Amino acid sequence: MGKIDKIANENIINQLSEPIKIIEQKGAVIIKGLISKETALQLKKDLDTSIKEDELKRGRDYIFYGMIHALMTRNQSFLDLLTNPSILQITRGVLGKGSIIHAYNSSSMPPSGSNFSRSIHVDCPRLIPNYITNLGLTIALDTFTLDNGAMEIMPLSFQEANAPTEERFEKESISLIDLEVGDAIFFNARCWHRGGINKTNQWRHAVTLNCCRAFMRQQFDFTAMFSESESNLFSDDLKQFLGYSVRIPKSMDDFLLPAEQRLYKSGQE
Repeated sequence: MGKIDKIANENIINQLSEPIKIIEQKGAVIIKGLISKETALQLKKDLDTSIKEDELKRGRDYIFYGMIHALMTRNQSFLDLLTNPSILQITRGVLGKGSIIHAYNSSSMPPSGSNFSRSIHVDCPRLIPNYITNLGLTIALDTFTLDNGAMEIMPLSFQEANAPTEERFEKESISLIDLEVGDAIFFNARCWHRGGINKTNQWRHAVTLNCCRAFMRQQFDFTAMFSESESNLFSDDLKQFLGYSVRIPKSMDDFLLPAEQRLYKSGQE
């Protein structure tokens, strides 16, 4: 079993090339203290609230019970997370300055069990040699342990088209049991990984981002989920990350708008 390189978040600004190089060459890097413990606690509280809201609305038989999609629409704390400088810098460093959010969901393991993430899988179906299309990010809101279903990953497997056998995965994967509250792992979304089994009586919470290149489609039309009055308060960086700079024109009138008003802005790729 190998190990994953770790970098302290406070060093990102001065050493940005390092985590990018590690992701490109080794598949994954852990950033210690990506968010503060106070921020993680607020996110965890808001995630618990969202899970309860969905349970009341959709019941426990809901296919995605415990998994909250489009987190940025559920609470301000989730939206604020997207302005984290290290997230933007690393994502843009790997995928280009116009990179956008493909998906933004919770990654929680239910008490005394597991979920569909237990199967060995990748978060990106396409394999293009020497070209990263999607970057994954998982942020721990609870300390990951063997008992509460820590994520397991094979960092160097991003070049493999087929899933490893169970036997090989067990032998070569790394269990992220040293991911503490506020720590995060950035990884090539082609890395084979899976969730663990939660043997405790408490949820094990995390949030995940899947980011993609500017020309790719998103899981949802995030720009349609906010009113104009809401989006007017967003910073330029946040709007770009949410996909506001790569919207598709709906008519020739949209297509012929002045450059500053165009829905798909130049220079994104």
